[in-house]
Amino acid sequence: MALFGAFMRGTFGLPKPDRQEVERVKELARSTLQLSPDTAFAVNEIACNDPGCPGLETVILVMEPGRKTRALKIPKPLDEVVEQDILTAIEG
Repeated sequence: MALFGAFMRGTFGLPKPDRQEVERVKELARSTLQLSPDTAFAVNEIACNDPGCPGLETVILVMEPGRKTRALKIPKPLDEVVEQDILTAIEG
C-alpha cells in the first residue's frame, strides 16, 4: 500500500511538536509580519515522505480578519525556524 504525501506530526505515531516551539514561531511570525493584534496564527510541522519534499516542513497559517488565509511554507523543522525564514516565505 502506497503512503500518501504529507501529514501533521502528532498523527501516525510521530511525536507532537513541542508546544513551546509552536508558541515561539507564532510570536516570531506576529512580530516579523507586524500584523493587527486580531490576526490569528496556526503553526504545524508537516512530515512528508514524498521524495520531492524537504522531510519536515513548517506551515504557518496567517488568518487576518476580512482577508483570505495565507499559508507560509518553510522547508525546515519547527525548531529551526528564524525570522529570515518567515520573511522569505512571505515573499515567495
